[in-house]
Amino acid sequence: MVGKLKFSIVSTGKYVIPYMLSNFMSQNKGVDLMIDVTNKAEVIESLELNKVDFVIVSVLPKKLNIERVELMPNKLSLIAGKRGLNKARLTKKNIFEQSPLIYREMGSATRVAMEQFIIKNKFDVRKKIELTSNEAVKQAVIAGLGVSIMPIIGLKNELMNKSAQIIPVKGLPIITKWNLIWLKSKKLSPTAKAFLEYLKSEKEQEIKANFNWTEAY
Repeated sequence: MVGKLKFSIVSTGKYVIPYMLSNFMSQNKGVDLMIDVTNKAEVIESLELNKVDFVIVSVLPKKLNIERVELMPNKLSLIAGKRGLNKARLTKKNIFEQSPLIYREMGSATRVAMEQFIIKNKFDVRKKIELTSNEAVKQAVIAGLGVSIMPIIGLKNELMNKSAQIIPVKGLPIITKWNLIWLKSKKLSPTAKAFLEYLKSEKEQEIKANFNWTEAY
C-alpha cells in the first residue's frame, strides 16, 4: 500500500502509538508516517481543523462528533524518585502537603486528573513545580525535585531499575483509557481505513505483547 498517515498525539501517547503502528508499517512499506507530539489543546485543534487522520487522547473532547477505537487503560499513580522520601513517616496527607508537587501544564489531561484528586481529598498544596512534558516531569521526579501523579506507561525502565517508585495511596491509581479518535465527518483515505482495520484486529495482541508489564503495578 502507498499513502500517508498523519497523527497528532498528547505527550504520553508517544509510549503507545509506536507499538500500534510498527507491524502495520512493516507490512506497508509505501506508507509515509507523520506523528506530531504536542499538548492536548493543539491535538484537539488539529483534529477539529481536519489536519490529521487520527489523534490519541485519554479524555474525549465533548464538543466534537467523533468516532473512536478504545486502546488500553491509562494508569496514573503517585510517583517519587528513589531518594528524598522517608516511607516510614509518610501518610497520604503529608506527602501531598509537604513534598513539592510537579504538575503538567494547564490543559493537560494528566494535570486535570491530578488536580481533581487533590481537590477531592482537600489537600493543601504548598509548593508547585510546573513542566510542559511528561518526560520533563519524569526526569524531575527521578532527580528528587518532588512527586507527581503521572501515567506509569512511560516509566517501565525506571520502575524496574527502581530509580522511580510508586507510592501507594488510597484512591490511586486513577484509570482512564487511551483512545484513537477521528472526526465522524472525515472521509478516511484507503491508507487510514487499512490502518483502522489492522488496529481493530491486532490491538489486543499488541497490548498483550508490549504492555502486560503494567498489570504488576
